[in-house]
Amino acid sequence: MLLRSVLAAVCGVALALAFEPVAAWFLLPLAVAGFVLTTRGLTARTGWIPGLAFGVGFYFVLTYWMRSVGVDAWLGMATFEALFYAVLGSVSAVLHRRRLWPLWIAAAWVTMETWRTEWPFSGMPWGRLSFAVVDSPFQSALPYVGSTGVSLGLALLGSLLAWLAVSRGRDRIAAVSALVAVGVLTTMSVVWSYGADTVGDTTVAAVQGDVPGNGDDILLDFRQVTQNHVDATIQLADEVASGAQARPDFVVWPENSTAVDPFSDSATNAGITAASHAIGVPILVGAIVDAGPNHVLNQGIVWDPVTGAGDRYTKRHPVVFGEYIPFRKFLDGLKIGRLNMVGRDMLSGTRKEPLAIAGVEVADSICFDVAYDDAIYQQVDRGAELLTVQTSNATFIHTDQIEQQFAMTRLRAIETGRWVVVASTNGRSGIIAPDGRVVATADKRTQAVLVGTVGLTTDIPLGVRLGPWTGRACFALTCLGLLLGVFPYRRRQSLQEPDARQGAPAPGAPHELSTPIST
Repeated sequence: MLLRSVLAAVCGVALALAFEPVAAWFLLPLAVAGFVLTTRGLTARTGWIPGLAFGVGFYFVLTYWMRSVGVDAWLGMATFEALFYAVLGSVSAVLHRRRLWPLWIAAAWVTMETWRTEWPFSGMPWGRLSFAVVDSPFQSALPYVGSTGVSLGLALLGSLLAWLAVSRGRDRIAAVSALVAVGVLTTMSVVWSYGADTVGDTTVAAVQGDVPGNGDDILLDFRQVTQNHVDATIQLADEVASGAQARPDFVVWPENSTAVDPFSDSATNAGITAASHAIGVPILVGAIVDAGPNHVLNQGIVWDPVTGAGDRYTKRHPVVFGEYIPFRKFLDGLKIGRLNMVGRDMLSGTRKEPLAIAGVEVADSICFDVAYDDAIYQQVDRGAELLTVQTSNATFIHTDQIEQQFAMTRLRAIETGRWVVVASTNGRSGIIAPDGRVVATADKRTQAVLVGTVGLTTDIPLGVRLGPWTGRACFALTCLGLLLGVFPYRRRQSLQEPDARQGAPAPGAPHELSTPIST
């Protein structure tokens, strides 16, 4: 068991290296295969041990950036997320007893990813297999099967590799055949790449205003952060007036470009108004808005130069313990310093329709929203022609979290077949093409304005239409596999146990035999 656990931990670290900043995507199926092999031959009571070791190796390395919040936050979150892989280890041990076990285990892997994406509270999607496929041959499958479908394909490749490692004779031939078939299916879209028809174009400006000081504290001088975005937008207006820059149809400011309510703070309101009047087009402002004495909203507000504030998108997935505190009435009494910094709880948004900005239907995401499928799929399904991402990430500006989230954003461009405009307070802003190419980007910890003309599309890829159904199908398969795996095992055990009442062989066995008949 010690050797299994060490090998599992090494495989977990290998999986973390498949993500940014190393981005060794070829390790994805190999790491999954290692996980599967280390749980093979165990029972549900012991399978969790190498599963936990794998989760520790994976999540502690993948989310090392969480140390910028605090070592305690990193240890707590990574430990909790590692427990999901412990559960998967026990489940995998049971599913190994079934025929076609590579398929059952692949479905279980996706079920686990879907489970931890949604539970508990707002979930934690970081580390889904598909989030590491940008710039790999697997990325072209995203529009056809979605991010969950790509995770399933990668998990199945890993399980088939494990089957190949333990198979003999005819089974090895079958394993090779299945591995080649799945490999071809997951990469064949490279030949038949997805291409959506455009219905027009629009010119967009993304403003990265920068954060004063060390750059990792958005609240250190939040008024200066807002002023930086005002100044950058007014400078853009001057360049447009001089002919040095194309006039955008609208401007995108990042999350936390205003950290106080622009409706109640007169200085903030005046700054936004001045910027919108100068540029003469709508600005999608990232603002923290009051929602009563105990709550706030994290919103993208369409600020028109004539009519002022209008349509809004509210962040769908606030960060637990970072933007809201569950069970606050119980935890407040513990006087935990870090939790006391979250003075008011952030409410979750429910919007499913895209924003209308300068005649364009825009699917907005705020920061970690980009890691979740629901809001993006719903807005695209309802007519979004373009994606925007408003993000701060200043807390993590000196870590690899920035690149991991930017890779997810590129994935969303490929998956939806749409251009994506990213505005960040101090990194990493960018304009991304539907094939995942970064057309324009700004260096971290700089003030910059990115202006680009992007295409618009209303086509809805099959992967978006599938939505959550792939995850639900994997959940059903996992439950079925567990039922088929557990009950026959118990039946065999009962047939092999002697009748305890008589000390005799099992019923139906000849009395002259001292051992149970083999079943």
